Amino acid sequence: MKKYLSLVVAALFLGLLVTGCGGSQGEQQKIADQKGQPIVLKLGHIQTQEDLWQLGAERFAQLVAQKTGGQVKIEIYPNSTLGGDRDMAEGMQMGSVDFALIAGVLGNFEKSFQILELPYLFEDEEHLRKVIYGPIGEELLERLRTNANIRGLAFWERGSRQVTSNKPINSIEDIKGLKIRVPEIPAMVEAWKAMGANPTPMAWSEVYSALEQNVIEAQENPIPYIYAGNIHEVQKYLAITNHKYEYVVLCMSELTYNKLTPEQRQAIEEAAAEATEYENQLVKEKTEEYLEVMKAKGMQVTYPDIQPFKEKAQSVHRSYAEHLGLVDLYERIVNAK
Repeated sequence: MKKYLSLVVAALFLGLLVTGCGGSQGEQQKIADQKGQPIVLKLGHIQTQEDLWQLGAERFAQLVAQKTGGQVKIEIYPNSTLGGDRDMAEGMQMGSVDFALIAGVLGNFEKSFQILELPYLFEDEEHLRKVIYGPIGEELLERLRTNANIRGLAFWERGSRQVTSNKPINSIEDIKGLKIRVPEIPAMVEAWKAMGANPTPMAWSEVYSALEQNVIEAQENPIPYIYAGNIHEVQKYLAITNHKYEYVVLCMSELTYNKLTPEQRQAIEEAAAEATEYENQLVKEKTEEYLEVMKAKGMQVTYPDIQPFKEKAQSVHRSYAEHLGLVDLYERIVNAK
């Protein structure tokens, strides 16, 4: 009996020890608060330290620290340090990544975002804003939270996407068969095929070397993105196609969000709203500046007639929306002008 009681006591002690050492992140965060230590959260993105995303993330981190009185500290991991977009989205679902800046790859986790990825969906920047900052944008973020366990805190604007290439693009004929890198987003692949190109899905971290080694002949991105990625070092031509008015979502793991206090959540939401204003203004100011810098470094700019591009790309819109079962959403976006 003595031996049995000793074993029971030892097992109970071991159980308490394991529970104390292996408590949930939420419990650990509460303990950190009680001891006056900040809660440290990770924010990842795929861009370089020079990119506007990094500057926006830094502002967001500063605002969170300020608004929480130093209770919450955000560490920023650029350059795909926490993985690519898909890796970070999955990390947020599991709670191993707390925040991330992710754009079109969200469509792989909540299909309604795939509609936003159709080239020539939006007429201009104002059309984009009416969608992402209105009821449709709120609906998309709620779908993401409900279906993917990822909380979208804010849409950030990125400017319109343009094409860089090894040869000048003066018309749609010049992209026939062009091996162009696109993100791993089905909607973009389908539209570029319709325009006559040879779209090649590829992670952004591989693009510079792929262009340098002539694995691909072109890529497309907003001007600040092109500049920060030093694409002007390996591509000589830039075509103003304005084929996609862009956004990125400042995302947060719903698991992390639920482990914070109501006051900390409010502080993060307020910081996200203020960082959005800062980022959007930064994009507006820097786009023209970066274009001029790249031109001074030898990049040649062309202005093809985009109407043929638009007609070809839009020819797959409705069938793609039907494939997703999202025709109603597509029509609401198109008519939100």
